[in-house]
Amino acid sequence: MNGHPQLRLVNTLNISFKGVHAKALSRMLKDKVAFSCGAACHTNEEYDSQVLKAMKVSNEFIRGSIRLSTGLGNTYEDIRQAASDISQAVCRLHSSMNPCNIVSSKDRKKIPEEIKLTHYTAGLGCACKIEPSVLEAIVKKIPILPDSKTLVGPEFSDDAAVYKVTDDKAIVLTLDFFNPIVDDPQQFGAIAAANSLSDIYAMGAKPLFALNIVGFPIDTLPQEVLSDILTGAIKKTNEAGIPILGGHSINDVEPKFGLAVAGIVHPDKIYKNNNAQVKDAIVLTKPLGVGIITSAMKKGLASDKQKNTAVELMCQLNKYVADLLSKFKVNSCTDITGFGLMGHLSELAIASKVNVLIDYQKVPQITGLKKLIAQDVVPGGIIKNIDFHGQRVQWSESIKISEKYILFDAQTSGGLLITMPKKDADEYVKQCYDSKLNSVAVIGEVLSLGEGKINII
Repeated sequence: MNGHPQLRLVNTLNISFKGVHAKALSRMLKDKVAFSCGAACHTNEEYDSQVLKAMKVSNEFIRGSIRLSTGLGNTYEDIRQAASDISQAVCRLHSSMNPCNIVSSKDRKKIPEEIKLTHYTAGLGCACKIEPSVLEAIVKKIPILPDSKTLVGPEFSDDAAVYKVTDDKAIVLTLDFFNPIVDDPQQFGAIAAANSLSDIYAMGAKPLFALNIVGFPIDTLPQEVLSDILTGAIKKTNEAGIPILGGHSINDVEPKFGLAVAGIVHPDKIYKNNNAQVKDAIVLTKPLGVGIITSAMKKGLASDKQKNTAVELMCQLNKYVADLLSKFKVNSCTDITGFGLMGHLSELAIASKVNVLIDYQKVPQITGLKKLIAQDVVPGGIIKNIDFHGQRVQWSESIKISEKYILFDAQTSGGLLITMPKKDADEYVKQCYDSKLNSVAVIGEVLSLGEGKINII
């Protein structure tokens, strides 16, 4: 319990649970108990509460802090029920906690319960990324050691590292993992695997093999859940034609999963994000909106069609659009993930020293996004992306705020973003449609040399 046991407002309580994230607890108790995370003035920010720090609450308890208050209409039975619900939720999140008069962790495993992975995490998919402004400040402080065989490093925020082995072979290496973005374990494993493989395809490479990266609350969730996650990933890597050769795991408070993937490419055929040419067409291979849809799923606002569409898109390998792309001249390429279309396009434009134009009407998107935004489904990742990358975007007066949100929506396992000569782009899109890849579209063009400005019409 945080604060003095007697000298407090009679209807308030601030308590903490070691090793339990308050936001994960909040999601598990949705529609049962309402409370605030942290302290009264915390305002739902991601940082640790300064009030709790000043109260000398230890770091291991701060993020598990919740604040409750009672109202005039509450009864003693309401309080008892809330205490029971909170205790059982904490027990599921952290088996070492065993409050009095509730089911033990041993007996708890006998209780049939639908496992919803997103209830065990404070973030969703690629939206879990550290916000770009913070990440850039950190990375800038890290020295880069020169190496003549490094063909692609961290200089331009590209999708993967590339290291030259021989004159005709280079190794491409990437690593990606995140918290669950869907409740179904096999779907989560498949989405995480597809997302990790995407970086290899975005570099123009062929994947060779992968390694698992696992964080899992082994004492909280049944082992079968982890088995299902790994099974989903294996099915997806089998589709990609590569094996998973092992990996590394830790016992974690929240489930996390992803892959380290190795690929191979000819040094002269690497797709980079810093070579867009003036008059190039800009091509996008998947529709936007999975960040908004998955947030709506957690709120119970997404339709079954939207859910199915989002899951299908996130599970879809970029292998197929990449295979067709290898027949054409590609000047620049990246994939769309947590920083949204505008964030990743901004990185490409800055690295290539060009200004670009995007026609909003040509950008493919999942149906019904504006309606969800009107219902206040605006993931926090959108606002963070706008705050950092929005300064480089020049908007036409006709663009509505909901349309800005869509362009900045954080994608998980998103499509490829390509710049290529216009005649090649037209033929590429045609061949994609002939192969039933119907979401591929030309969405804009590279206007001129410049400082990375993005014009939206």
